[in-house]
Amino acid sequence: MTTIDAEESGAHPRFAEALRELGLGELAARIRRFPEATRTAAEAAAAIGCELSQICKSLIFAVDGVPVLVLMDGASRVDVELVRRELGAEKVTRAKADVVRETTGYAIGGVPPFGHRTKTRVLADCSLLDHDVVWAAAGTPYTVFPMDPKTLVAHAGGTLVDVRERTQ
Repeated sequence: MTTIDAEESGAHPRFAEALRELGLGELAARIRRFPEATRTAAEAAAAIGCELSQICKSLIFAVDGVPVLVLMDGASRVDVELVRRELGAEKVTRAKADVVRETTGYAIGGVPPFGHRTKTRVLADCSLLDHDVVWAAAGTPYTVFPMDPKTLVAHAGGTLVDVRERTQ
């Protein structure tokens, strides 16, 4: 049986290196590459054929000006007030595209949950644990990978929190 290198799978080279460093090289064979970009959770879920909530979004927020990664299920939105309270911050806003790329090394729509250029604080919403498998970006808008959510949160160095926006 031949093994697929993560870069051959279409994963971003930085993410491929992160997989190797974490001893997750075998994950490369499970990376899916799509001919069309899947920049949104809905596009990714449609391409994979999974529930929207099985997509793990990797979102960067500016928390008092410091980048923080929030991992959220694809069907939910982050409640910035809950993030603010969780971190004892004064101001939380979505980070601008240039800050996302500078912090993570990836463009919006392809940010994976780990393997970033810089070390950031990571919050992972508990809703991710509602599934046996979640799908996350592999460093490009064209690639995703499956992983058990507990393992994903652990590799991301995430703290489990409840920061999901509630609908009335």
